[in-house]
Amino acid sequence: MELRRAIEQLNAGELFEQHETLEELWRRTRSPVRDLYHGIIQIGVGLYHWSRGNFHGATVLIAEGIEHLRPFAPACQGVDVERLIADATALREELLVLGKERMGERDARRALTVRYVFGGSSTGSSTGTNAG
Repeated sequence: MELRRAIEQLNAGELFEQHETLEELWRRTRSPVRDLYHGIIQIGVGLYHWSRGNFHGATVLIAEGIEHLRPFAPACQGVDVERLIADATALREELLVLGKERMGERDARRALTVRYVFGGSSTGSSTGTNAG
């Protein structure tokens, strides 16, 4: 499944690859879940910008990604969306505190782990398919 592969790439810090994998799925999808994919893409691209020293791009894309994810909380397609929103929000706040001058102090490529949910519990290693 492309979503699972993209999340594995994001979790491994393969931010450019995550974007390429998930964008293909996003382009083919016409249902509302398309915005879930878009939100994950934007957060990953925001982290990519962070890793490249683009403060403005990182802060804007992470914020936009969070907003795309909100309708899918607490979970969608097995993804713990609520946790992803909380973690991405905390990362963005950390970036704002660091500022442009100190943003390189944090390795953004390994800053986030997307987790999955099963019957109310979450894990970072497996996927489910419950739609949210």
